[in-house]
Amino acid sequence: MNAGALQGTLHILVAFDWGEEINLDQARKLVPASTHALARRRRTPPSFFFRPAPLHLTLEPVPLELAEVGTISAQAGLTVFDFAAVSLALRVPFALAPDGLGRLAGVLADPSRLVQAARATLEPIYTQILPAIQGASWLEDLSEDYFVFQLPPEVLHNGAAGPPPWLAGLVHLESGPLSTDEIAEALRLRITYSPDDLFIPDWAAAVLIDQDCEETLQAIEFANLQLLEFRFIDNRLDDRLAAAARFIHPLTRRGLPFWRLQSRPLRVLGELKVDAENLFERTGNVLKLVGDPYLARVYRLVASRFHLDTWEENIQRKLEVAEGVYQVVSDQASGFRMELLEVIVVLLILFEVVTAFFRH
Repeated sequence: MNAGALQGTLHILVAFDWGEEINLDQARKLVPASTHALARRRRTPPSFFFRPAPLHLTLEPVPLELAEVGTISAQAGLTVFDFAAVSLALRVPFALAPDGLGRLAGVLADPSRLVQAARATLEPIYTQILPAIQGASWLEDLSEDYFVFQLPPEVLHNGAAGPPPWLAGLVHLESGPLSTDEIAEALRLRITYSPDDLFIPDWAAAVLIDQDCEETLQAIEFANLQLLEFRFIDNRLDDRLAAAARFIHPLTRRGLPFWRLQSRPLRVLGELKVDAENLFERTGNVLKLVGDPYLARVYRLVASRFHLDTWEENIQRKLEVAEGVYQVVSDQASGFRMELLEVIVVLLILFEVVTAFFRH
């Protein structure tokens, strides 16, 4: 080991969406999986849990080629949630000096090869679980990756007043020098629980200085997966609203309003609202953080870096748009039915008048 090298672990998290829903009981019969039990410290309360509990699969080591580390076999585990999102966690041990870690971080800024390796690793499992997936769809361009550099406590005991500036390059995945302002921004959001730990998250990566940190890693992993699901819901809302518009627009151009067929647009919009709201609620309520202030702070810190609040607001706004469009189309459908009834009544009256005229 080189002088000045730090021994730690690079945690690679890659999340995918496999469809609309996974029957976990059926999936457990298709692959060797166990119910995912959250790691706990003595301070971790029983109110910190997943509901429903996802499945966990221990996988064969995954071969990877990484700069500064070389060719390694990374420990791998897969977590499968009932809303059809999965998260692959890879662990890569390293012994690198800060400058080597910076070069590794710079390479990770382009994660395409790692995402491809993750996809190739999971394809056989996806095929096995496929019968348990409702609305199966594995989109090529939808994934979320995140990197956590787990470092030893000695990083904090270097005599400096705060965290060393080179940690900013790790969370930014930047191997080049950063300005003083950028370093300050990168290290601004951080929390500690004891003098020997530190957590600094950013958009692409995080630094975690801690020894026993499984539950912290799981909170980070879930936030990354939640970002993926928010992107999935947002894309789906865009697609379904565009499809509804294609149905509705031709109806506004027809000359006879009572001939306009409203059932299909109403059905499309109704399904859109129900599906999006259901997935949105299930994604947001799976992880329970009640009773653990530290883990709640970890999650909120990562969520703020991911701008999950902004994603949530965008989704809510689009759901409100869908609700408004649905209401307009529903009101139009009711109006068209009333017009049709009025025409029928007029025709019946006219028929009675004509019949009476010919009788006399």
